[in-house]
Amino acid sequence: MVVEASSTKTPWSCARNHCQNSDTFLIWPFLDRTATWAYHLPVEQLKKKLRHIHRRGYKAYLELKGKYEFDEFTLFIDHVQGDPFASPSRVRVRVPHAVSGFTNELFLNEARRLGFEDFLRRQFFSSIARYGGGLKGTGKSGLIHIHGPGQEMVKTSAILATHEYIEARIFVGLPAQGRTILGTIAEQMFCAELPQIVHASLIQNSLDRTLLAKWMALAEDVEHIRQLLPQKGLIAFLRNGSILPRRSGIDQRPMNGAIPFRSPENLEVTFTTPNHGVISGMGIPEGVTLIVGGGYHGKSTLLRAIERGVYIHIPGDGREWVVTDPTAIKIRAEDGRRVEKVDISPFISDLPMGKSTQEFCTDDASGSTSQAANIVEALELGSRLLLIDEDTSATNFMIRDRRMQKLVRREKEPITPFIDQVRNVLENGVSTILVMGGAGDYLDVADLVLMMDTYVPRDVTSLASRIVQDYPTGRLPEAPGPFRSPIPRVPLPPSIDPTRGKKPVKIDAKSIHTILFGRIPIDLSSVEQLVDIGQTRAIGDAIHYLKEHHLDGRRSMIDAIELFHAALKTRGLDILSPSPRGDYVMPRPMELGFAINRLRSLKVR
Repeated sequence: MVVEASSTKTPWSCARNHCQNSDTFLIWPFLDRTATWAYHLPVEQLKKKLRHIHRRGYKAYLELKGKYEFDEFTLFIDHVQGDPFASPSRVRVRVPHAVSGFTNELFLNEARRLGFEDFLRRQFFSSIARYGGGLKGTGKSGLIHIHGPGQEMVKTSAILATHEYIEARIFVGLPAQGRTILGTIAEQMFCAELPQIVHASLIQNSLDRTLLAKWMALAEDVEHIRQLLPQKGLIAFLRNGSILPRRSGIDQRPMNGAIPFRSPENLEVTFTTPNHGVISGMGIPEGVTLIVGGGYHGKSTLLRAIERGVYIHIPGDGREWVVTDPTAIKIRAEDGRRVEKVDISPFISDLPMGKSTQEFCTDDASGSTSQAANIVEALELGSRLLLIDEDTSATNFMIRDRRMQKLVRREKEPITPFIDQVRNVLENGVSTILVMGGAGDYLDVADLVLMMDTYVPRDVTSLASRIVQDYPTGRLPEAPGPFRSPIPRVPLPPSIDPTRGKKPVKIDAKSIHTILFGRIPIDLSSVEQLVDIGQTRAIGDAIHYLKEHHLDGRRSMIDAIELFHAALKTRGLDILSPSPRGDYVMPRPMELGFAINRLRSLKVR
């Protein structure tokens, strides 16, 4: 319950009343129910408190929890850290549009809102470096931080733009020397540094409005193209002039001096966009596409650009206009992963001792069984595009050539290689893009063959067809029959246990590829399209949310995930936490489903 210091209407109460008729009203019950502050106070009260607790023990910082009115924004101190080395305190700053100068026309759709929020987050991040004073004391003392941006525009909980206000969720390291409060330094942070950061990043007149408009226009146009891909029978698009190579495996910025991408003439398509006019580039049609070429000529670089094309990239990234079907998923072998009742029989059957593979279970999958399970799980989650690189695939899963067919009889080989099912998968509405440098047998099943030559693609489909006729492989197709769409599995809630010790819920994102869910680590190192640890953090908490709200022992995994994402669209990432926090990044349904499948305690029926 919120108790106002006076009966005068405040920006908080006015916004609350107004939003009963706006699309943000669902957020308010959440905030009211979990609010820990009790008074609406002017900034002078914050200064007074800080001077009062100066040189006291660190726990006295708890007195700061509350809400304070500054000239341009309202400050919420939601969570106070327990000591200087603990996770920083969680703080929000809220600027009403009457002060920010922004109007609702800026974000008429979700794509423009994404560009708007992403731009402001980057401005806030850079303003911290300009006006924040750095560490001042013990541990995290003096830290002011907002969840950092990468090369992609991603939906985060760090910046929230509603029809009434802009809110930034940040982390502040309350300063101390040892465990003694440095109140005067805290006052400098809150009352001098933070107002400068807010003014420089959340007030329209302080921003480069041309650059902001560029950010939003790009986001809108990329999503416009993405929506048009199915109408044109395409699964991906790459604009002419794109820069695909990256500086290194750990630096996603564009490579200096890289060769610009250029489409083969016969594959060139155009899109008319709302803001950038006509955009031309290569369209990859639905079907089976093979990417071939010599080593170091850009095959895997092209595939990595396509797999990252499920995201919108920032201006200047070089891959801004690489647009991929949003359900695309990278598939690879994953030795050692657990598999829980997955029907891999289209790929692996007739195991020795008569073991069934229609509900295949293992705690230690091989390369071939893991890759088969990954494909079936991707199709169960609704993927319409599989992305496969031979470098990260199991050879015996991908191909069995004529000589090996002669040496090992079919009745002694339980694996049906992917080459014999890829066309059947396509008949189920799922396309495949494969990087292939050593298995020419795949030329027999490809609709399109692209050869990368010094990072420039050439359409060699006709040449490949002549080679197929002139040099037949003699291998025999081994598909056992039509490819069945996977039956959705139903997770059993007791198998999803986030408890650890006396804690009923303990979920930690240890890295971008590791979640500690209760006592069980979830290994996401082979889930290659994760781009931000905030996604991993959101996935961990989303699994718990699914168990609490949607997984009832009767609902399938995909149905539960779809309900979850519908809730995200109306209520935002705040549904994942009992109090507002700024370090979540929106996960795709694909990565969320892949994480659930990698929970080693998972049981399904």
